[in-house]
Amino acid sequence: MQVWPGEAYPLGATYDGAGTNFAVFTEAADRVELCLLDDDGSETSVELRESDAFVRHAYVPGVMPGRRYGYRVHGPYAPERGLRCNSAKLLLDPYARAISGAVRWGEEVYGYHFGQPERRNDLDSAPHTMTSVVVNPYFDWGDDRLPRTEYHHTVIYEAHVKGLTMRHPALPKELRGTYAALAHPAVLEHLVTLGVTALELMPVHQFVNDHRLADMGLGNYWGYNTIGFFAPHNAYASWGDRGQQVLEFKSAVKALHEAGIEVILDVVYNHTAEGNHLGPTLSLKGLDNPSYYRLTDDRRYYMDTTGTGNSLLMRSPHVLQMIMDSLRYWVTEMHVDGFRFDLAATLARQFHEVDRLSSFFDLVQQDPVVSQVKLIAEPWDLGEGGYQVGNFPPLWTEWNGKYRDTVRDLWRGEQRTLAEFASRLTGSSDLYQNDGRRPLASINFVTCHDGFTLRDLVSYEHKRNEANGEDNRDGENHNRTWNCGAEGESDDPRVRALRGRQMRNIIATLLLSQGVPMISHGDEFGRTQRGNNNAYCQDNELAWVAWPGADDDGDDSGGSSSGSGSGSGSDEGAADTDLLEFTRAMVWLRKDHPVFRRRRFFHGRPVEGTHDELSDIAWFTPEGTEMTQRDWTSARASALTVFLNGNAISEPGPRGERVLDDSFLLMFNASPKALDFVVPLDHGRQWELVVDTARPEVMAEGTVTKVKAGDRLTLTDRSLAVLRRPA
Repeated sequence: MQVWPGEAYPLGATYDGAGTNFAVFTEAADRVELCLLDDDGSETSVELRESDAFVRHAYVPGVMPGRRYGYRVHGPYAPERGLRCNSAKLLLDPYARAISGAVRWGEEVYGYHFGQPERRNDLDSAPHTMTSVVVNPYFDWGDDRLPRTEYHHTVIYEAHVKGLTMRHPALPKELRGTYAALAHPAVLEHLVTLGVTALELMPVHQFVNDHRLADMGLGNYWGYNTIGFFAPHNAYASWGDRGQQVLEFKSAVKALHEAGIEVILDVVYNHTAEGNHLGPTLSLKGLDNPSYYRLTDDRRYYMDTTGTGNSLLMRSPHVLQMIMDSLRYWVTEMHVDGFRFDLAATLARQFHEVDRLSSFFDLVQQDPVVSQVKLIAEPWDLGEGGYQVGNFPPLWTEWNGKYRDTVRDLWRGEQRTLAEFASRLTGSSDLYQNDGRRPLASINFVTCHDGFTLRDLVSYEHKRNEANGEDNRDGENHNRTWNCGAEGESDDPRVRALRGRQMRNIIATLLLSQGVPMISHGDEFGRTQRGNNNAYCQDNELAWVAWPGADDDGDDSGGSSSGSGSGSGSDEGAADTDLLEFTRAMVWLRKDHPVFRRRRFFHGRPVEGTHDELSDIAWFTPEGTEMTQRDWTSARASALTVFLNGNAISEPGPRGERVLDDSFLLMFNASPKALDFVVPLDHGRQWELVVDTARPEVMAEGTVTKVKAGDRLTLTDRSLAVLRRPA
């Protein structure tokens, strides 16, 4: 076999049509072997003799796409110094564009012997571990272009590749749970008619199913256990795992773009699947442990601000380079439109504290590629001072956990929530105004993959996580939920009707709020996880979306059910098609009216140049009088009216034109009794009722109820109404 010196850049395996250049960083190694693997399990070893700035490299002619490979690193095994080199362990390339196979758990993939963590383990891991794959980078993107949907037009839909598609009755069985399923016309049609503009995919970087979960007969369903930051997860590919997963993912992105839908990836750059000092040796740990991971003063152990065993070393230039190279790769080569960063506070920990001036943010800010896509932070981690909602740099948007908590509190009847609710409804100026950001920095959500689904939020006050095998100890205990009078499923028509109303209240609130709304997959038709609020290990029907017409094994049952949202007597776990229609109508109401998606914060006064004497926003009691400080702070206050002036939008249109819209009155009755709301005087003579969560038929086409200033409108307990005054 010929071996040429090759180049130190780019890192990874780079195929050029005639052969492949291999380059890998390790400062800890004395010697590095490239192992080219054959299907019969045999290896051809090539020593990487060339080294530039600790990057070992070689070019091997004739190595073609689909060839599997790995590295063996010869060097010190001295855990007390943080060094864990072991040539018996076949290591994944950190820059592998594709990864084949899965880990077969056993002592072979660990660097030590079970029960003897200080004793080096020289069992060969090759037959038991995953392997890197050389990929063909060429793909016909045609005229694909990033949609570049502006934030004020964005509606995000958080979804799991497998969970969203596994039980869709219109999908062929061989496509369910795969990237190809995302591109199926039935899935695209649902997203488009729902009004979704961005699909936020839960982790699709190659991840590992934990040893502990495998022993329990479970698996890491969510995927927050990354081992390959450049490789699409191979289990989601229907075409194969020798590079076909890359082509399939690209094809899905292309189809979604053709439908006008952006693709945002939920990425996990804060830790890896190698765990703590008792974790396996799969890649970075064996290449150069102290250069990649944060170690404690006792170098045998790992700093852990993620709850997963390790944290990447964010002050290492090689870690920062790897992350930035990965981000650019997914934008330039895979055409994704943005990223949601899991436990993003950890990325800001250069030393101990979370630092918004950290090198990572500097690199993102100046990067001409990464800085131009959507950057969404999950603004917390598990370390000290890790809750950082509102503290990320101006380029970033954030999952607004305070929005989630406040909306839940309002509709479950928590006292003294009106003042904070007003702030969350209008874009959370207390969090985002002082650093130059706008309401669109707030990614508003009430439910997501982590926690109760929307239906379970109104059906359970206590988690039911026994299926996770931890005696119900895992998952959040304080969920800010209310079960509407019965725990779990109920046949009581009053309970079921109230739950349907509460789900509509939450959906309507989400889509009427300033900021960027995010819907969790399946909430639009009321999916349930039977009270499990931590379904990270439930790769089964419990966590998969039950589509209308789907039975428990994913086959078409030949019919659909309206479920609990309509108060019917059918199975409460069935898909609620009435809720789906309501959700669609609310999304399109938002899309049709710029007053619900302002790009600047409200002024709370008349806006200059609009020739309108009314304020751009006003707040009223149910009696129609302006709210006073006493009204805001009253412990029992649980209802208010909000006036949104469509004639006082201060931000111009794309060509500098004035933006005009209808005006709206939003009436919130979160109290446990029906209330009369007086339509405020002097803010419009005549209105029409367009939304009533107690009567979803109001949104049906052709149903119009006229209301005049001074009229009284009775709102059912725990309901929301919207009145519109044409411009």
